[in-house]
Amino acid sequence: QVQLVESGGGSVQAGGSLRLSCAASGYTDSNYCIAWFRQAPGKEREGVAASQHTSSSSTYYAGSVKGRFTISEDNAKNTLYLQMNSLKPEDTAMYYCAAGRGPCWVSWSSRSRYPYWGQGTQVTVSS
Repeated sequence: QVQLVESGGGSVQAGGSLRLSCAASGYTDSNYCIAWFRQAPGKEREGVAASQHTSSSSTYYAGSVKGRFTISEDNAKNTLYLQMNSLKPEDTAMYYCAAGRGPCWVSWSSRSRYPYWGQGTQVTVSS
């Protein structure tokens, strides 16, 4: 059973930066796709970025965040990060980390491929 705990959310002005962390436990091997999702009020939960567990060379991004957000993992700490730069008000949402078996290239942005979720951390960007 994979357990995920997010931290690092907060309030920031537009143009600012935040780094989210997701501490993980319970991985049985390296064959996991780990991802960040977000959900704004009244909107569907959407995939933001994903990375293959223990292989930071395989990363995927939503078009809306590409070039501004960076997903990375500290394998020694079993912690996933999301560095968010040049934040915009439309980035305001609850951010969740998620984990699921298999390669990320298979539907990384689909909620249904992730059985394990954290509790979420709020990010608020003011204009």
